[in-house]
Order: sequence, then structure tokens, then C-alpha cells
Amino acid sequence: MNLPAPAFPESVAPVVDRAIARLKLAVPDPAHWPQTPDFEAGLRQLAVTSDFAIDTLCRQPELLALLGQPDPAPVTAPELDPLQPSAWPTQLRRYRAAASTRLIWRDLSGADDVDATLAGATALAEDCLQLALVALEQEFASRHGVVRDAEGEAQRLVVFGLGKLGGGELNFSSDIDLVYAYPNGGGFQQPDGWSSDGARPLAAEEYFARLGQRLARLLDETTAEGFCHRVDLRLRPFGTAGRVALSFAGMDQYFQREGRDWERYAWIKARAVAGDITAGEAWLETLRPFVYRRYLDFTALDGLREMKAAITAEVARKDRLDDIKRGPGGIREIEFLAQALQLIRGGREAALRERRLLPALRALVEAGQMAATDGDDLTTAYRFLRRVENRLQMLRDAQTHCLPTDPLDRARIALGLGYTDWDALLHALDEQRHRVSTEFGALLAPRQGQAAPDALASYWRGLPASGNAEVLAEAGFADANGADQALREFAQSLGVKSLSDNARARLDRVLPALLLAATRSPQPDAALRRVLGLLQAILRRTSYLALLDEQPSALTRLVNVLARSALLSERLVAFPLLLDELLDTRVAGPMPEAQEMHDACATALAIDDPEVALRALNEVRLALSFRMALAFHDGRQRAVDCTQQLAQLADAVVVTVLEMARADMVRAHGEVAGGRFAIIGYGSLGGLELGFGSDLDLVFLYAHPPEAEASDGPRPLESGRWFARLAQKVMALLAAVTAAGRLYDIDVRLRPDGGKGALVSSLASYTEYQRERAWTWEHQALVRARGVAGDPSLLADFEQVRTATLGRERDHDTLFGDVLKMRARMRAELDRSDAARLDLKQGAGGLVDLEFVLQTGVLAGASRNPALSEPRETPRLIAALTASGWLPNDTAIALHDAHATLLDAGLSCTLDRRARMAVPTPEIEAACAAITAAAIAKELPFEPGKHA
Repeated sequence: MNLPAPAFPESVAPVVDRAIARLKLAVPDPAHWPQTPDFEAGLRQLAVTSDFAIDTLCRQPELLALLGQPDPAPVTAPELDPLQPSAWPTQLRRYRAAASTRLIWRDLSGADDVDATLAGATALAEDCLQLALVALEQEFASRHGVVRDAEGEAQRLVVFGLGKLGGGELNFSSDIDLVYAYPNGGGFQQPDGWSSDGARPLAAEEYFARLGQRLARLLDETTAEGFCHRVDLRLRPFGTAGRVALSFAGMDQYFQREGRDWERYAWIKARAVAGDITAGEAWLETLRPFVYRRYLDFTALDGLREMKAAITAEVARKDRLDDIKRGPGGIREIEFLAQALQLIRGGREAALRERRLLPALRALVEAGQMAATDGDDLTTAYRFLRRVENRLQMLRDAQTHCLPTDPLDRARIALGLGYTDWDALLHALDEQRHRVSTEFGALLAPRQGQAAPDALASYWRGLPASGNAEVLAEAGFADANGADQALREFAQSLGVKSLSDNARARLDRVLPALLLAATRSPQPDAALRRVLGLLQAILRRTSYLALLDEQPSALTRLVNVLARSALLSERLVAFPLLLDELLDTRVAGPMPEAQEMHDACATALAIDDPEVALRALNEVRLALSFRMALAFHDGRQRAVDCTQQLAQLADAVVVTVLEMARADMVRAHGEVAGGRFAIIGYGSLGGLELGFGSDLDLVFLYAHPPEAEASDGPRPLESGRWFARLAQKVMALLAAVTAAGRLYDIDVRLRPDGGKGALVSSLASYTEYQRERAWTWEHQALVRARGVAGDPSLLADFEQVRTATLGRERDHDTLFGDVLKMRARMRAELDRSDAARLDLKQGAGGLVDLEFVLQTGVLAGASRNPALSEPRETPRLIAALTASGWLPNDTAIALHDAHATLLDAGLSCTLDRRARMAVPTPEIEAACAAITAAAIAKELPFEPGKHA
């Protein structure tokens, strides 16, 4: 026990003595009084802590024997006799009082921590709800029948628990926030609408409303035995003016048309707690898009500010500064803080969609949205405050959150919590509340850090009627008049004029800050043009204005990206959801591994709607490729890593699309028994060197047993046609335009016989082609070819064909002559170099020269050294040819550097929407010289470039 009997101060001792005396009088037979000293000390501690528990034991003295056990068993729930409804209120109230007393006893003895006490109070409320509802349903069925659906299945009321009941964290004497609903209107139709099927039928809405009202009264009304649970129905749609119970369709309509910000906070914790729980949980899944937006949603902070302001005003008005729930640094601030962060990011991160507060705090820490120390501090404060709250309520079973003013009550609360006096408890309490208040204040404060200089803010607010372009010139814009004209046109645009007052206020804060950030960027004028283009795209999505308003770091980062990358600017304008990536904490961390990308793409397979699934897949691709671009843009990784990651991402997309296409084919046409299908990546995809916006070079292979002449579905297709149709479907899905754009452009010209050949090649025909008819340049292309998706055994067969083809003995002069001719032809047709700029890919000493050198080395040496046929990527090809002795070590080092340098320069051009042409720098000239020297050393004197 926390305190032995002798430790009680003089003010508290009489209270304890009177309570023990009352208990002894309530026990009919003194022999039944537990005799152990520990139990007596426990009762005295109970007397300090809870008048309610002492009253319950006096009413139900048989509970003393239960509490006297080393580990008191749960109180047995009552059986509510359908034939004796008048007994139900007493049974439920006595049960709740007894079970609550057991909770207090376990709390005092240390058997339960605060988490277990909250969970116990929640389970008790659920038990009472379910007992009462089942009894009432039986009564209603006997009077009115049941409401049935169109298939004749009985419909049940769904009871949603919100607030702490939904979160499984009910405090000791809390009311329970309930919302009633039912699946649909029913299937038994009377002339006036859907009704129950009994002798005295009721319309479905009235049936479930009456049932819900009876349930609330049965639990809530105060009798001689007190109450069971206070019921609050005010959180239902339209509040007290709304219907007591709505159908799911009615609920859907309400949230689509009327749902407000505060309701998103309320429904985070919603849980079906009684009635048709399965149907309720299924409906809650459909509500998820209302609660959690698909994008980062900083508008959630508006609702938070409004709710906090209302609560603060109420606390001040009622002089409740010592309210540990609503007051400064109280429980509500911890809840609001966690819920706001959940609402902002939960649409993108499923792990944050957590009803319970403490697991939500852990999830926020694990997701990097909260520092671990802050999470620990808030967890500690929450448990402390909830324990104090419980003890305040345990005293007299009152729904209070205010610290007592009575000296005796203060002494009892402090003593029960293990403090020597009230001042010691208050000191500990103030420490926790200060910590919470600081964290909560920080959440609402970010916008204060982005105030722009007064001149720019005044200039913007004066448009279009006034405003002086000189302000823009002084701020740093080179073309101040052009910037002034663009800003005036923007201010007069329909998008700006139609903004709500709240959104316009956000814009008035955001735009001057964007102007300031643009002046500090490398290209102020370009940044401004792109900023205005983006703003036009997001004006209808005020959540994105909120993101920039609430997060100055995102605003600054955005302008930096816009100023330096035309490609990323275009993508942000086209797909504003990418703004979320600017605030994703993972952006600054390590890039996802290949398996993580596969897992992220595979989530689209769980979506039934093909169009929605394809859009979701594209959003994953956009987000991940944007993250890679930012890593390169910020200098956190080189192009070599970025292009490899882009290729791995494409692999993941192709694998997912193939699964989608195959599933569709099987549904429509069945399968080809024993059939196998594979997708081979050529070019930059095969070589794991994909750029932003690169197309995918694909080749499709298939194989099937001779006896499998057709598929086995309701509409069978001849086997060859089945695989051709599958390939066409893959291509169509990859190229389909969705709300998130298209996945990839596809190039299939590298298949056998090029554009004249069949779209899909059998393994046998592909093998024969490579052996008998392929040109040398096609074998060069095969060096970078790689299995991307499909049947593992067919991919393994492809590897054997590739290895055998690359490992053929070749005539030296023929090989080198073919390579030189092909390179000369490509140089003549594709090299765009001029006197001032080098074509980084096709120019002399460019990336294609390097590819040709390495491919020639593989074709020349793989017959003697089969290991040369294994690598596809340029760095690994250099390493393999060096290990084989074909390239000297110093040449290999130079080629590695040259490759990385040219790739960096080329990717920089791509990100700024420029052709891969560059004015030669000393680094680029050294790279080209190294590649040219290596080519000449290996008897490959490629023709000079146009710039030479």
C-alpha cells in the first residue's frame, strides 16, 4: 500500500476512521470481515482516496471478500432478464459501481498502472453498453419486429464511441460520447416507407432513434443506485438539432456536405463499440478520406486554433485555470497536439491513423514528426495528468477536472497520490503542465517566422490599384517592370478574386514571403514566374496555401527548387501533391531501397478500382522520383546513385503493372496452362542509368508448352494472342494518362527485327534471332539488357540466352569494324554538339563513346571470361573489365570519374529542362579526354565530334 495507517495526518484521520466504522456496520457478520493487516491498511488507503468506493462497499459488502483476494477477479456481469426490464437499471448500476470499485482498489494497490485503469474503465463502459443494447433489442423485437435489408437480413443499431471511449482511454467518471447509425433503410416496405416487420412496425429511422434514446436513458438516468454511465449524444451530425440515428447513407451525405474541421478531430478516435460492430468498422473505413486527406493538410491547424480559442475563452469565463483537462498545459492540449499532427500527415502515412493517444505519440516519433525526447515528455505528462484526473473523479464519482479548493480534499488527493502535501503535488503538476504548454505553443507558432519585409507586404496588398515597381527593383528583381506586370495580372485573376476571406488572408501572408525568398534565390526572376504559376495551380486547394503559411521551411525550400529546376517546377504545378514531399522528413534521409519501392508500388494492387489504382501507383512514382531529384538537387547524392534509383523505381512500377495486367487478362480470358511471360529492360533501364522523363526500352518474351494452345477462360484466346494482348495491356497501363499523369513512355523498337517484328517474341524465336540474325549493335545492346519482371524461370532462361550470346567467339576485325561504323553513323545522325557546347551523350568523348568502349570489351572478352557478361551498369562494367585485365587500373579510375562527371552534368540539364548540352568546363573536358584516350587505346578511334 502507498501509505500505512499511522502516516495519515490529523485532518485526514477522522475521515478514515468514520469510513472504517461504516464498513464494519455494513458487514452483517463480523466473522466475514477480512482480518489481515495488509487488507486493513488497504481499506484505510481506500477511505482516503474514494468516498464513492466506501459507499459502494457499504451497499455491496460482499465485495470485501473479492477485494481481499491477492489478485481480485473481475466482477461478474449481470444477466438482464428480458421479462424483467424494471430490474435492468439497478443491475447495471450495481455492476458498474462494483467493477469501478475494483478498478480503484487495483490502482491503489499498484496492480494496475494508469494505462490499465483507463483500459479497464473503457472495457466496463463497453460491457454495459452491449448488455443494455442486447436487452433492449430483444424488447424491441417483441414489440416492433426487426428492420431487415433487401436480402431479409436483420439490421442492428451501430453504436460509435467517440472521444476517450473510442480511443480506449476512458477516465474513471467520464461521460461517453455516442453516435448512432444503422446500415440502411431496411427491406420490409410499408406504404409509407421502410419499416420493421413486427405487429407494431416503425419506420427504420424512428425504430433506431427510439432504440438509441432508450439505450441512453437506461445508462444515464439517475436512480437510487446512482447512474451507470452519463451519455452525451451531442457529437452526432447537426448536434442536438440532428436526428438521433442516421443511416450510413445519411451519414455519408452529412460528412460530404456539412462536415467541419472539429469533427475531423472528433472522428479520429471513432470506434464501433456496440451493436453491429463489423458493419460500423467497415463504414468507418469509408469515412477515412474525410478525416485524413490524401495530401499534407495544414488546414487542420485552423480547426485546432478555433477549438483551442473557444476552450480558452470558456476556461477564462468560468475561472477554470486549474482545470487539468481544458486549462493551459492540460490533457486536451496533448490530445490536440497529437491529433493535429495525425490529421496533417495521416492521409499519407497509415501508421499515424491511430485512435489511442499514447500509440499515436509513438507513431509520430517513429515517423520522424516529433522528436523522441518530446514524445517521451508528452507521454510522461499525459500519464501524470490522467492519473491525477482519475483520482479527482474517484473521490466522489464526479465528472470533474478541476483541482479542489477544499483543504481536506486537497490533502486527501495529495496523500492518495503519494505526496506529503498539496504544495508538493502542485509543484509536480505545474512542471508537467508547463512542459505540455511549451510543446503545444510551438505547434501553433511556426507562421510567426516568415514575416516578409514591410515594403514587399505593402506592395502586394496595394495591388492592383497601387504598388510601385521600384519596390521590386530594390528587392533584387532584374526585370522589375515585368515582375510588376505579372503580379498585377495575378492579383486580378479569377482565382485570387474568388478566394474565401480565410484563404485570402493566407495568400496575403504567403505571397510576400515568397517574394522575399525569390529575391534570395539564384534566379529571382525565374523563381517569381514559377512561383506565380504554382500559386495559380493551388489556389483552389487551400490546404496547400496552408502548408506554405504554416511551414516557412517548406516555403523557402520550394522557392529554391523553383529557381533551380524547371522540370521540378513543372511537376509541382502539374501535381501539387508533390508539395508534400518538401515537408516529408524522409526527404532529407536515405533514399528508399529497391524492396521498399516495390512495397510502396504494390499498395496499388489492393485497390479495386483500376483507374484509382493506376493513379495511386503514379502518385507513388511521382513522390519517390521527386525525392530522388531533391537529393541530387541538394547535393546529397550524385547522379550515378540517382539514375540507379530511378531505374529501380521503374522496375517496381513495371512489376506492379504486370500484375495488374495479368489479373485483368485472367479475369477475361483465363490463363495459358504452363505459360510464362517476362519483360526485359534494355538501354538506360537495363543499365540502371535511367534519367528523369526517360522512356523505357522494353522487350517482351513468352513461352508455353506445345499442348497449351489456348487460354482456359470463358473467352479463350490462342496462346500467342494471349501473350500479345498481355504485352499490349502492360504498355497501355504504363502509358495511360491519369489525374497524376502517365507512368512512362515505352519504346519497343529494340525487339527482334525492330518495328517489323512481332511485339512479343517466343523464347525459341528470340534465341534463334540472337544466334542467327542479330547485328553486332544488337549484341552491344544486349550487354545492358536485364530481366525486369515476369516468370522467374523464363527470366533465368533469358539469362542463359544472353550469356551464351555475349560469350560467343568473335572475329576481332569484324567486331571492331562494326562498332566503329555504328558509332560513326550515330555521331552523324544524333550528335548535336556545336562550336560552343558539347552533346554530353552523343558528342566526342561523351557517354555513348564510353558505352561503346565497354560493350566492345565485353563482346571481345566474354568467350574467355564469362564473368564479363554478368554486369549491366557502367561502374560495374568498368570494374569487371579492369579485373579481367582489359582495362588498366589508372584508366578505370579515370573512366569512373568521367562517367560520374558527365552523368552529373546531364542530369543537371534534365532537371532544368535543358537539352543535355553543356559548355565544356575543365572537369567536362577532362572527362571527355579520358574517355577518348581509353577508346583510342582500345583501337576504337571514334570520329571527332562536331565541336572539334
